[in-house]
Amino acid sequence: MTSVAQVLKSKQAQVVYTIAASDSVYNAIRLMAEKQIGALVVTDDNAIVGIVTERDYARKIVLMDRSSKTTAVRDIMSPHVRFVQPDQTTYDCMALMTERRMRHLPVLDDGKLIGMVSIGDLVKDIIAEQQFTIEQLEHYITGRPVV
Repeated sequence: MTSVAQVLKSKQAQVVYTIAASDSVYNAIRLMAEKQIGALVVTDDNAIVGIVTERDYARKIVLMDRSSKTTAVRDIMSPHVRFVQPDQTTYDCMALMTERRMRHLPVLDDGKLIGMVSIGDLVKDIIAEQQFTIEQLEHYITGRPVV
């Protein structure tokens, strides 16, 4: 079973992007688009105070006909952030994401933000694990040695 630490190591980008709670939603969306990510950890004086996602933008700005340039991130962020630790498994993350209907989980190690895992990261890892198992079973059944 894969750990969150292993998933983070396999990701190309190791940077976790954050935005200040006082910054505009427009700047948050611009940063997400520029970095091709779907969520930002929200900070206030270097403390984590929330998470803002594309979903927050769609539901709390677009559908409510608000201005992203004049609305602060704190006004649309989700303040109750769920975190995982590096030693937790991908299955732990999937269970939490499914139960809480989330797509992104910040990773904390000793209280320090070290990464972010998305549902896509977890699905990719689970598919790789299943493919490995399938190949091992095929080799066992056919009697061919594993190359």
